[in-house]
Amino acid sequence: MRIMSLDVGSRTIGVACSDALLMTAQGIETIRRTSLANDFQRLQELIEAYEVHQLVVGMPKNMNGTKGDRAEKTEEFVHKMQEVIHVPVIFWDERLSTVMAEKSLIFADVSRKKRKLVIDKMAAVVILQGYLARLDTMKKQ
Repeated sequence: MRIMSLDVGSRTIGVACSDALLMTAQGIETIRRTSLANDFQRLQELIEAYEVHQLVVGMPKNMNGTKGDRAEKTEEFVHKMQEVIHVPVIFWDERLSTVMAEKSLIFADVSRKKRKLVIDKMAAVVILQGYLARLDTMKKQ
């Protein structure tokens, strides 16, 4: 079984998935949002295809740790999603995940045009890598 992470935005959803050993995160795709029904259908397809047993959703908190408008919209999205997708969800602090993804892509010399196409998927990878690292730390304690 695998863990999938989501970077939920107003126009896109970045998706990443772990390997079966829960050691690495790979970017899967960036879903272009059209409607909740279509968004949920595509997510369900990916969950089934990758045999996902848990979702980690990036929580876009403000830098001071408070929840703003974007965080509330993410919670609302997840609440509606859980009405049709019955996989446990954990929220993960995603502060600076997009910045980290952007820096990684710049370091890899990815063009600005290509970065724009994959940044959300890469942010989901950063979110999932953070969560997997935390799981690994907990196992070792």
